[in-house]
Amino acid sequence: MPQSTDSKYVPALGFHWLTPYYDAVVGATTRERRFKQALIKQADFEPGQQVLDLACGTGTLAIWIKQHQPQANIIGVDGDPAILSLASRKALKANVSMKFDHALSDCLPYPDGHFDRVVSSLFFHHLSWEEKAITVRELFRVLKPGGEIHVADWGRASNALMRGLFVFIQLLDGFENTQDNVAGKLIMLFEQAGFAEVRQRRTFSTIFGTMALHSAIKPS
Repeated sequence: MPQSTDSKYVPALGFHWLTPYYDAVVGATTRERRFKQALIKQADFEPGQQVLDLACGTGTLAIWIKQHQPQANIIGVDGDPAILSLASRKALKANVSMKFDHALSDCLPYPDGHFDRVVSSLFFHHLSWEEKAITVRELFRVLKPGGEIHVADWGRASNALMRGLFVFIQLLDGFENTQDNVAGKLIMLFEQAGFAEVRQRRTFSTIFGTMALHSAIKPS
C-alpha cells in the first residue's frame, strides 16, 4: 500500500526484489501467527459482515479471517500489484474466495459507510503523520456507524530491550514515520479522526520490538 499520492511508493520490504520473500521474513521475525490470530479474535467477525484488510500485502491476514469466518465478505486492498498477485495465488491455493483491489490508502474506492470492520497489520509505521491522518479519515469514511477498526503495528516499547531492538526497523523504514508508533501516538491519531473507545488492547514482544494491537469504533 503506498503512502500518499504525493509520496514515492515504498514496497513491503523496501525493495521490489524482496517482495517474494515477504512472508518468510515476517513469519520469522514478528510472531506473525500469534499476533494476527489475536487480532482476528479481537475483531470478533460475524457472518455477513463486510471486512476490509487495508494494505493486505500477500493476503495472509485476509485469508485467515475468511477461514475463521467463512460467511464474512473479505476485501483486501494494497497499492502493490506484484504483492496482490501473490495474495490472489495464495487465496486460490487456500481454497478461499475473496476480492483483492489495487488502490491507494488515501483514496479508497469504496462508498461511505460500507464496511463493518477494517483491519490492518504492519502498515501505519510506513506513513508520515500527515499520511496517517489522511488514511485514518478515509477509514472513518468507509466504515459504517458502529463499525470497528483493528490495527496491529509497532507500538511503544514495553522495555529498554524492545526499544533497542526497534532501531533496526527504524533504520529500515525510516526514523521520522516510525517515531509516531514508538511514541504511542496511534491512539491520538484515531481520536483526532473522530473514533471513539480508542485503546491499546495488548502487546507482543518480538525480535524487532513491541507489536501493539489497537481498536477503535466509529460512533453510531
